[in-house]
Amino acid sequence: MFPQRLDSPLAYDIARALRDGFNRHYQLFRAESARAKHRFETADWHGQQRAQRERIEFYDLRVSEAVNRLEKEFKAGEQPMDVWHQVKLHFIGLLVDHHQPELAESFFNSVTTKILHRAYFQNNFIFVRPAISTEYIETRDAPTHRAYYPDRDTLADTIQQVLEDYGLQGEFADARRDAERVAAAILGRFHQVKLRANFQLQVLSSLFYRNKGAYLVGKIINGFVELPFALPILHDARSRFYVDAALFGEDELQMLFSFARAYFMVDMEVPSAYVQFLRSLMPRKPRAEIYNALGLAKQGKTLFYRDFLYHLDYSTDKFRIAPGIKGMVMLVFDLPSFPYVFKVIKDFYPPQKETTREQIKSKYLLVKQHDRVGRMADTLEYSDVGFPLDRFEPELIEEIRKFAPSQLEIGDRDDNGEMELVLKHVYIERRMIPLNIFLQEAFDQLENPEHAKRAGKQLENAVIEYGNAIKDMVAANIFPGDMLWKNFGVTRGGKVVFYDYDEIEYLTDCNFRKVPAPRNEEDEMSGEIWYSVGPKDVFPETFEPFLLGNSSVRAAFMAHHADLLDAAFWQSHKERIQAGQMLDVFPYDDAQRFQHDGHSHF
Repeated sequence: MFPQRLDSPLAYDIARALRDGFNRHYQLFRAESARAKHRFETADWHGQQRAQRERIEFYDLRVSEAVNRLEKEFKAGEQPMDVWHQVKLHFIGLLVDHHQPELAESFFNSVTTKILHRAYFQNNFIFVRPAISTEYIETRDAPTHRAYYPDRDTLADTIQQVLEDYGLQGEFADARRDAERVAAAILGRFHQVKLRANFQLQVLSSLFYRNKGAYLVGKIINGFVELPFALPILHDARSRFYVDAALFGEDELQMLFSFARAYFMVDMEVPSAYVQFLRSLMPRKPRAEIYNALGLAKQGKTLFYRDFLYHLDYSTDKFRIAPGIKGMVMLVFDLPSFPYVFKVIKDFYPPQKETTREQIKSKYLLVKQHDRVGRMADTLEYSDVGFPLDRFEPELIEEIRKFAPSQLEIGDRDDNGEMELVLKHVYIERRMIPLNIFLQEAFDQLENPEHAKRAGKQLENAVIEYGNAIKDMVAANIFPGDMLWKNFGVTRGGKVVFYDYDEIEYLTDCNFRKVPAPRNEEDEMSGEIWYSVGPKDVFPETFEPFLLGNSSVRAAFMAHHADLLDAAFWQSHKERIQAGQMLDVFPYDDAQRFQHDGHSHF
């Protein structure tokens, strides 16, 4: 343990500077999130996406500012550890009545690990575990959620009041109609069920903004039943608001807060209270992913790493080379008992992959900052990650030594003398079933008469989802580059998600062409390409031989997505984006929408 004396004025000043640096960060973060309301009200869609993208950089900028201040004013890197131990104790004291203590602790970690030697990270100096509880932090002037107590007859009135209480500047096309539709949908869920004395709606006090939508999030309580719900609010063609759907249940909320979607903008005084409320709606969703969805990615990383260390303590299986076809630029491994995969950029690539480590990292950053439309997996990025060496299969260690030696370091782990394997840079993603493996399992089942019908339906659904995933990315100005089945995965909910980003491009940077007709019989018979190909040229009709070798896959694909083989499809979307149109891909199906005449929905 470190000393308990708190008699250093220097230590207190450093702690206060750290606290002030975090407060500045959260003030700016919260102000940008609050401005999302005005951007939604004024239909500033491009501004909304730009703000979502730029806000991601806020944290690193504020950390750099804090590091520079501590070095300039206090020569922080030259201070002995006795001083730093006192800095931490003072910092804890400064957080006693703080409204975002967990975020401040992560900020402390981020700043100090840039100043101090890595050897100190393993001891109890940084916040490996939280020091300040986030239970029951509340503010009287900004409660986290509001409660309403209607009965059957007043439910529509109450919902109309709920909508009005958010104070959106503008008008609803027909607020009464929307309230009655939502009330009917809720009562349909409690059909022939007695409404108990505690029947109530609890809604979070801030709306959740993303792209063209604002989402009201809450739960309905009746007796012992708690039903999560969300109401998407959109603009019609005359810029009036309307409720587009009523989403109910954990699964539909999971889709709304998916790891494959862009982060929300939401104004929160006490983020831990929002996370606690959302966790009551989605108990299977890790707190780390909820923090990520709220734009608090650093806290998400902190919690993920704590969960990971805890899992290592209570498991014994070993890291292994991930199943499936090996990537040309990424070395992928997993721990079978842990639902994530770890990806390391290789040091060298086959000749057909003309890329660099910096280019690959830039592609992953592009996806991080872009609207992922539910079709591109979010990644957690870590540097200098330590793993217990004895938990690695020898084959995996050899694989890393062979393909990514620059990323590997092996040495003593801590005072206990345990050996540690350190990876200098790693991406971590939710594990999915690779689509090629999913399809192969369906092919195998087609041979069994008892399972053939179900397997055929699974195969068809997967192919339809694959095409839908590509079209959703196209709507967001993304060309996946490498469209092979192995680069897509199937989630627990059956969605197909893209996860291989090294060849990803903006659609508007690509040139989509038809294959020119052969000039003569010699061209037609030649195995060589007889036409010029530019670096960004794409020939969609050439996808067919690589994707549709199986007759069942081909039948499903051609029935639903034959347009993906036509250059005109891609070119028309490129022109639409270049003209400034912004489509939005909403996290629910058309079948869930209320009827709205003339309103488009992509």
